[in-house]
This record gives sequence, structure tokens and C-alpha cells, in this order.
Amino acid sequence: MDLNQRFELVKRNTQEIVTEEELKKLLEEKEQPSVYIGTAITGRPHIAYFLWVLKLADFLKAGFKVKLLLADLHGALDQTPWDLLEKRYVYYSLVVHKMFEAIGADITNFEIVKGSDFQKNADYFFDVLKMSTYATVHDAKRAGSEVVKQADNPKLAGLIYPIMQALDEEYLGVDIQYGGVDQRKILMFAREYLPKVGYNSRIEVMTPMIPGLIGEKMSASKEESKIDLLDDPKLVKSKLKKAFCPEGELENNGVLAFLKHILFLIKEDKNETFIVKRPEKFGGDVEYKEYASLEKDYLDKKLHPADLKNALADEINKLLEPMQKDFDKINKVALEAYPK
Repeated sequence: MDLNQRFELVKRNTQEIVTEEELKKLLEEKEQPSVYIGTAITGRPHIAYFLWVLKLADFLKAGFKVKLLLADLHGALDQTPWDLLEKRYVYYSLVVHKMFEAIGADITNFEIVKGSDFQKNADYFFDVLKMSTYATVHDAKRAGSEVVKQADNPKLAGLIYPIMQALDEEYLGVDIQYGGVDQRKILMFAREYLPKVGYNSRIEVMTPMIPGLIGEKMSASKEESKIDLLDDPKLVKSKLKKAFCPEGELENNGVLAFLKHILFLIKEDKNETFIVKRPEKFGGDVEYKEYASLEKDYLDKKLHPADLKNALADEINKLLEPMQKDFDKINKVALEAYPK
């Protein structure tokens, strides 16, 4: 794979890269660059997590060393009970490997890092204090505004969160931090404040956010907006049947967004087509090799939402098969990590 192919693979399905010039230079100068994504172990992972799993697979194909930071201490800073941190770490570790299995990714150069394994280090804590003498309350609060849960009487933890996330780039020894575009303020905070404490700024890569089934961001805290990784086939079909998917409309359409940013990338990588099954009286089955063709038919009202939802439900159920095969084992961990 040449330099341009590697660059295009990293750029695929992204919304913004800060900066593309820095990324090109990195690929030119370093044989195996490194990247990480951090996720606070708060809510239960759902199918929108496939977006970043796919992006990590792109980095792996492009020759990167890839790290997933399961940020247990960040989870605590964002209101996860301390006594559930270890259980949620175990759950995330388990399902992430199943998600990579579902897309058929080679994870030879992938590793999971537990946040507290290095964030309790004395040097790290010293740097947290040092950065706190440079960062203003305004900047720290603004950085975490779209990431940390907001409250009328916020805890101090929300201001510590972005400082730690910035320092994670240095202590994980990576060249790139990757996250959703909702992380943009916190990633720009890292670029600004790491040099102030003597460290290099990193490249920041961002992918779009996927609307949920009710037309909002897919959220672990809103059951009706998401499909859980452990939902059975009947429940998947039921949730999709109720999904917000107005005929001929794209805006806030989580069904189309999932197809565009996740499913069609999987199909592309496997050289497969997306098949929508329909009765002959409604035109019969139709195949799509690319998302643009499907979107055009949908906008032209040649493709009915009900047919599209049924086809997507079948594909999502295929993706969730690795979880269903080990359902009892995974569900036992889930019930411990997320007690009702």
C-alpha cells in the first residue's frame, strides 16, 4: 500500500483532520505510526460504536499501531460509580473484541489499555497539576461541554477530565488521537495545552456522529434511540420498525446514517452488495453497490422506509451474531456492570 492509499484510508469516513498536512508528513516519515481512541466506560456500548471500530480497522490496514484506551478513571469523573469501574472495564473489553470479530478485522497490532494502569503514575499526576496551572476554568469547562455530563451544580471532576485526556496522548506515546466530532473542543484543548507543559501537540482525527433511531444522537442513556449489542433479532427488528425514517427525507435519519457511515463501508471492504428484499408487486429485490445510489432512490421515493428498515435489521443481526453466540457469558457480565 503506497503513501496516498494509506492517507486515503485514514481519511475515509472522517469529518475533519487537524491537520491533513501533518498526517501526510507523519506517513512519510514514520514506518509504523500510532493512534489511540479513548472511551470512558460509562454507558453500555451500542451499534454506533461500530463506526469507531471500523475506523480503527482502517488505521490497522494503513499500518498503524492502534490503542484503545478504556478510560476507567474518566468514567468515574463522568459519574460512573467507583464500584462498577472494573466490571464495566471487563464488559467493554469483551464486546469490543466481538465487534472486531463481526467485521473480520485483523487486530494483530491492536491493544487495549486500561486508564488507571498509567494514570495513577506519579509523573502523570504531576503533569495534571502542572497543566491545571495553565488551563483556565473557562477553557477546561468549554472543552468538556459536549463530552462530560452537564449539571446545574457541576462537580470539579468535569474540569479535570479534559486535562487528563490531553495528557493521555503523551503518556500513551501516540502520534494521533481519534474521536467523534463531538470531541472536537477537547481535542483542540489538547493541541493548545500540551505544548504549554513541554510536550508536542498531536494530529486529531474526527468522524461524524450517527443520529439515533429517534432522530437524535444515538445515546446509551436513551433506550429507544439505540440498538444494544445484546439485543436479540426480534428486538432489533422491533426497534427499527419504530425508527424515525420519514419517506424521502435525510435529515436526522439514523437509518440512512448507519447505512452510509457503517454498513456500506463493511460491504465495500468485503466486496459485497446491500440487498433490499421486496415483493414483486413492489418492484422486487434491489441491490446496491454504493450508498449514493441507495440515497438517490430513497430521496426519489423509489425505496420505501419499511423495506429499507427490514433489510437493515437483517444486516445488523448478522453483525451482532458474535454477541448472540456468547450471549449468556456476555450478558452475565453486562448485568454486573449495569445493574438495574
